[in-house]
Amino acid sequence: MNAIAVEPGTGEPVLVEMPRPDPAPGEALVRTLRVGVDGTDHEVIAGRHGALPEGATRLVLGHEAVGVVEDSNGTDLEEGEFVVPTVRRPAAVSNEYFDRGEPDMAPDGKYVERGIVGAHGFMAEYFTSPEEYLVSIPERFAPLGFLVEPISITEKAIEHAVASRSAFDWEPESALVLGNGALGLVTLAMFEAVLDVDRTYCLGRSDRPDPTIDLIDELGATYVDSRETPVPEIPEVHESVDLVYEATGHAKHAFETVDALAPNGVGVLLGVPEPWEFEVDGGSLHRELVLHNKALLGTVNSHRGHFESAVDTLSQLPTWFTDEFVTGVYGLEEFEDAFETGDNVIKTAVEFGTI
Repeated sequence: MNAIAVEPGTGEPVLVEMPRPDPAPGEALVRTLRVGVDGTDHEVIAGRHGALPEGATRLVLGHEAVGVVEDSNGTDLEEGEFVVPTVRRPAAVSNEYFDRGEPDMAPDGKYVERGIVGAHGFMAEYFTSPEEYLVSIPERFAPLGFLVEPISITEKAIEHAVASRSAFDWEPESALVLGNGALGLVTLAMFEAVLDVDRTYCLGRSDRPDPTIDLIDELGATYVDSRETPVPEIPEVHESVDLVYEATGHAKHAFETVDALAPNGVGVLLGVPEPWEFEVDGGSLHRELVLHNKALLGTVNSHRGHFESAVDTLSQLPTWFTDEFVTGVYGLEEFEDAFETGDNVIKTAVEFGTI
């Protein structure tokens, strides 16, 4: 079968031939339909993130997938059922985090991640997976099923943000997304269509005309150019916000987020920065958190419940948004185009089979 993989040091994905996998007991064989490309894939390709499976010389890419069950292999799944795979698996044997259904909370060494760390991904014509890591999706949403994984990341972020404020009555009326990349934009759409936040903002560094800014405008949000209005100045130019969602990986934003928050607000950090030393006024940071009941939290990955919620969220996103958000779906003969970046690229996917 065909697969898209990367070898350490090459810095580019390649099309390779691999044997079609056979499902073990408790696993189903899934025929891959589409696999999304995101920033993590680019980090893995560049060698800045991820790890090969043990004994392997290359890593099959892809963690945002949708497929159809080809062989149910005695599981409760039905052949022809459309499914989305979750990403994390136990590193060796199962552990307490997986037993509790909380793989997203497992520390390093307790897990592998398909297509990222220690396990082959889903950018292949077929893959196998235990039944418990496959989430059903209605056929009508299958063409966009590769968006379920990134949406699930925000489902978890929102859940944890709300949980951190659960000791008192907290309903966010304003929200700021730091980053106008694919994850930031789909999160902005979720804030507008699902969370029903009254006022939303999205920070970026793009010049008009730009398709991401067009989407921000169409969503009814306010675009904030960080070159004109840095994060700490947002309260002066616009307003302090109840919720900040950081999706840039720019390390200073983690601390600047505190300045942008309204009293009782919470900032959720998702970007993963490179090591960077810079000065921070620790006293002012500490004072602001304490005197105004603010909170910062970090979050990574998601679990099955978040994926299930993400399927429902996908059904609520406006069709016009997903039409403009997905800027390209490419077959194997042109798979390299799915990894291109540029001014007109927002979200792309590789198509392995027809739906």
